[in-house]
Amino acid sequence: MNNVILLVACFALGIVLRASGRLPETAPSALNGFVVNVSLPALTLVTVHHLELAPQLALAALMPWLLFGLGAAFFWTVGRVLKLSRPTTGALMLTGSFANTSFIGLPMIEAWYGPQYLGIGIVADQLGSYMVLSTLGVLVAGLCASTGTRFDLRAFVRKIVSFAPFVSLLLALALMPVGYPEWLETLLRRLGTTLVPLALVSVGFQLRLSAIRGRIPLLAVGLCFKLVIGPALVLAVLAGLFAQRGPVIRITVFEAAMGPMIGAAIIAMDHDLDPSLVTLMVGIGIPLSFASLAGWWWLLQSLT
Repeated sequence: MNNVILLVACFALGIVLRASGRLPETAPSALNGFVVNVSLPALTLVTVHHLELAPQLALAALMPWLLFGLGAAFFWTVGRVLKLSRPTTGALMLTGSFANTSFIGLPMIEAWYGPQYLGIGIVADQLGSYMVLSTLGVLVAGLCASTGTRFDLRAFVRKIVSFAPFVSLLLALALMPVGYPEWLETLLRRLGTTLVPLALVSVGFQLRLSAIRGRIPLLAVGLCFKLVIGPALVLAVLAGLFAQRGPVIRITVFEAAMGPMIGAAIIAMDHDLDPSLVTLMVGIGIPLSFASLAGWWWLLQSLT
């Protein structure tokens, strides 16, 4: 419950700060830059370092890759059919294909299934969501932002390998056998805790409810895939094609059904991919997911 209150409070603070005029219009750029280059790397370094890897958790790590692949194909098709711009298509790909497997996902797992299953969510988040975001997500964001320019493979490879969250992920995996000094552990945890407040203040600051006019069809398509179609496809693959059952599959699909990922939204806005649509997807999608998750919990109890 405390996590939900934090989410709502920080989102509301962003709206209030914009309305009050106390921050300049460029404030989200500074907030996003801090989140991408400081908060997210710190959180990755401290969280991945404590993961306990097990073979049966491979499907949890696979889920975000599967969800992103399905979502990218779906929204690419939607973009072609509706003749959407590349930035708008990219905004849908990043906000509709990445689940909020950490800041929404972990509290929801604890609330609906119990703290003993949090490890599954952490694997899905750290070895799945953030790894996909740090590689394919950044690549797609760059491609969709580069309207009218020729694709430069070397430039994008350099961007990925110099992307702070990706570098921190590799470093965290390499340092898993090494114990952190207490001061470093404390520093990383405190820096990591700034991610949710700053990211949600940034999203709230940029939210314009007036922008919903004319965006309802795209918003409906994006959220329908994120909250319903995407998780259903993941369930079909894992439970149908792979014939998997049990708590790992339940938690994995439950994570896929979370609202849009804040980190992916920040990357989208950092690349100027239709910021108004991105903020609407997050601002409406996260609260809406609280209701849809109840339905997914019931369905997963029955099917898996």
